[in-house]
Amino acid sequence: MSDIIKILPIDVSNKIAAGEVVQRPSSVLKELIENSIDADSTKIQIIIKDAGKNLIQVIDNGKGMSKNDMHLSFVKHATSKIVKIEDVFSISSMGFRGEALASIASVSMVEMESINKKENGNYIEIQGGELVSERESNIQEGTSIKIKSIFYNVPARRAFLKSDFVELRHILDVFHRLAISHPKIEFSFINNEEEIFYLKPQSLNKRIISIFGEKIRENLIPITESTQIANISGYVLKPEFSKKSRNNQFIFVNSRYIKSQFISHSISSSYEGLLKDGYHPGYFLFIDIDPSKIDVNVHPNKTEIKFDDDQNLYSIINSSVKHCLGIYQVSPVLDFEKNPSMDISYNQIKSQPVNPSIEINSDFNPFEIFNHSEAKKVHEDFSDFNKDLELEVGDNKHSKIFQILNKFIISTNKSSLIIINQNLAHQRILYESFLKSIFDNTINSQKLIFPIELKLSKKQLLLYDKINDDFNSIGFDISIKKDLMIVKSVPYGIEKSDVEEVVENMLNEDFNISNDLSTSDFFAKRLSKITSIKSGQKLNLDEQEYIVNHLFSCKEPNLSPDNKQIFITLSKNDIEKKFNG
Repeated sequence: MSDIIKILPIDVSNKIAAGEVVQRPSSVLKELIENSIDADSTKIQIIIKDAGKNLIQVIDNGKGMSKNDMHLSFVKHATSKIVKIEDVFSISSMGFRGEALASIASVSMVEMESINKKENGNYIEIQGGELVSERESNIQEGTSIKIKSIFYNVPARRAFLKSDFVELRHILDVFHRLAISHPKIEFSFINNEEEIFYLKPQSLNKRIISIFGEKIRENLIPITESTQIANISGYVLKPEFSKKSRNNQFIFVNSRYIKSQFISHSISSSYEGLLKDGYHPGYFLFIDIDPSKIDVNVHPNKTEIKFDDDQNLYSIINSSVKHCLGIYQVSPVLDFEKNPSMDISYNQIKSQPVNPSIEINSDFNPFEIFNHSEAKKVHEDFSDFNKDLELEVGDNKHSKIFQILNKFIISTNKSSLIIINQNLAHQRILYESFLKSIFDNTINSQKLIFPIELKLSKKQLLLYDKINDDFNSIGFDISIKKDLMIVKSVPYGIEKSDVEEVVENMLNEDFNISNDLSTSDFFAKRLSKITSIKSGQKLNLDEQEYIVNHLFSCKEPNLSPDNKQIFITLSKNDIEKKFNG
């Protein structure tokens, strides 16, 4: 009887293991830049072609490697960062496992040049994990490594790579995180032979402004706190700069970018009462902590960390953010679109307060019986307390349609009660309408009397260039002038106040623009979500009837564009069971 269990060939196991480290081109870039940082580089150049699918090159002026070290760097679990198991619990370098280069080399074509002080420069070439050539090199300093044709020998994995738009966005995210966390390093970023970023060594706040643009400058609030557990520094953003997305949230522990739900929650709770519903604060938070008090060996991507004393750290961060917001006199804001006439004028601030006059009715008797007109008024006032239901039936008191809680529309048929989520229902109606307009090429635009100017970051400009045709196809008329996006027309139904949110959402979304159907689907979903009536919005009878009638004319009235249930029905039996137990 032959054995069933067999040991996988090295090339097969390496390709499988590579999936943990090499998820997409941005994963490769992260590992290469971190190696350059660990090599004490002061200058790092990144060269990208075709969103990293065909070329990722990182050139640094670090300490370089000998010929033997170059070969060893592509051997799995070969590393200079740790020696014994105890070292894992006091990591100060960016990398330490010795897996990255071996994994990358097993699924791509690699060329490396390097020089150190003791030897001449050397060049090696590896394809699919196999050394194919080596020779001396004329490189003058540091290390240059090229990763070409990622997943060329694993076509199934390459097929799962997304569009250039999506992959480039992930690459820029990685670049931003590492450039922000190491502001004293000079970075340049070249995409398809065009230099997009040149970042000279600078302070943290200038590095942030260089990446995100001048608009962020006045919204940066510094935060500094020193404790026995950890030192907190960086910047939080003013509530006015909050976004519906979480793209301006950066947490660094010992200069390593991490994701942490409990830290994010600690910061967000500090903004309680300062943000509108659905908006998220922005921050660039740096936590310096004893490496022995954290465990970074949780996940191959090294973005998850365990803390010895997370409860106290939560409290420290929470109080530090509250303190810095308080110092900069950030007071609760319930409505960012408040009427300017409600602001206190300068003259009022400087004037002396006047004591209010008090009039006393000496004839008032709390036990005196109200007269008829007073009693009637009290009754009318008391009737306003039906806000829990906020019933709206319009002018037709016998209508079979009404609204409750400003969220749901109630309708009936012969045998059932129908409860409709007004927001999800309107999304479905708009979604199908937008899709039809896109496919029929009959999208309606509304020309703006005054064009909207949006100042974009370099990242946003670069990404917009990838999908500008898609913006035009759904009814936008946009031109670009330096770092300004000038919006002249928008799809019918989009409010002027929503334009910036629509643009940001589209530039931040993970959608595959190589597929026309998914592109149209994405835009239809996004537009319907933003332009639909919201929960909490009071509707008159005509609006309620419009929702009901058009919903049940849709091809798929049961589910929203995001596959959420739009309505529920309660039959006569369902209702009777509630009373009869």
